[in-house]
Amino acid sequence: MFSRFFLSLVLAIAMVAPAPAMAERVRDLGEFQGVRANQLTGYGVVVGLAGTGDDNLEYLTQAMKGTAGRLGVQLPAGVSPGLKNAAAVVITADLPAFAKPGQRIDVTISTIGKAKSLRGGALIMAPLYGADGQIYAMAQGNLAVGGLGITARDGSQLTVNVPTVGRIAEGASVERAVSSGFDSGEVLRWNLFEADFLTVQRVRDAINTRFPQSATIEDGVTLALRLPAGADSRATAMASIEMLEITPAETAARVIINSRTGTVVINSAVRLSPAAISHGKLVVKIDEKSQVSQPGPLSRGQTAVTPASQIDVQEKDAKVALFKPGASLSSLVDALNKLGTSPSDLVAILEALKQAGALKAEMVVI
Repeated sequence: MFSRFFLSLVLAIAMVAPAPAMAERVRDLGEFQGVRANQLTGYGVVVGLAGTGDDNLEYLTQAMKGTAGRLGVQLPAGVSPGLKNAAAVVITADLPAFAKPGQRIDVTISTIGKAKSLRGGALIMAPLYGADGQIYAMAQGNLAVGGLGITARDGSQLTVNVPTVGRIAEGASVERAVSSGFDSGEVLRWNLFEADFLTVQRVRDAINTRFPQSATIEDGVTLALRLPAGADSRATAMASIEMLEITPAETAARVIINSRTGTVVINSAVRLSPAAISHGKLVVKIDEKSQVSQPGPLSRGQTAVTPASQIDVQEKDAKVALFKPGASLSSLVDALNKLGTSPSDLVAILEALKQAGALKAEMVVI
């Protein structure tokens, strides 16, 4: 078990071990502010279900009456239709940057009531709203559901994946465009995905080499870019900036510990100060057995059962690993491998090294 664990750990280390710095494109390190997707939400009704709908829920009845009214069908007052073939749903979608009226986007449909499955259903035309309350798209179409739910008469059920969530590819048409202002603003900002002063400095230098005196640093994440106005000129400049290659700064030393699975990931920036680690195990084994004592013939005695316990204590040889100043990640793993450390012991050792001040890294427990 230990050998398999350390084999996988060594393979993970081989992928993060120190290597010559690689250049990365600016587009992989950050994005332009305002050039992003916007979230849309809506409320609708899915019909055509095979008896797996919401039945007679009040909010579904109200929604169905409104839908029927738009179609010119007026339901009599006081009539509460049984809607086992319909379900009230919430519709979500992302409106991409620069999406124009008439273009199609994907939508996801999720039940909000007690509907058992959306399989085979069709969404009736429903508006999708943005955060400002305006309608930006209209959704309608047949659902594709990857899940399956079956209920037998005796109450037994079989569920595969999630049958209460479906998707309609290109199920909504864009009705309103969102202005990003990228072509008219005096200053266009570019943001790093992760704050790093050295990386943002290198991006600024690369941009100023291509477009002199156009980029300035606002903080550890943001660059302010003064580019030519106009959609054509600015888009050309943005395309050139995104394809610039720079060498990002080395990531901070970090150890990630997953407390639920025992997974430990150590990046290549981790270094150790002089330290010694001693690791030993005390194994206590208790074996419980029962002995049966039979009475002699014609003795009128009774059969007796007596416990027989055997306790065995073993202590494995403790070994000590010594780290020299500036020891690297590979040195740490080699030493822990020789000590025969299990995943749980590895976490304890790393925490002890951190407390002793020998582990120069941030420990993150997830």
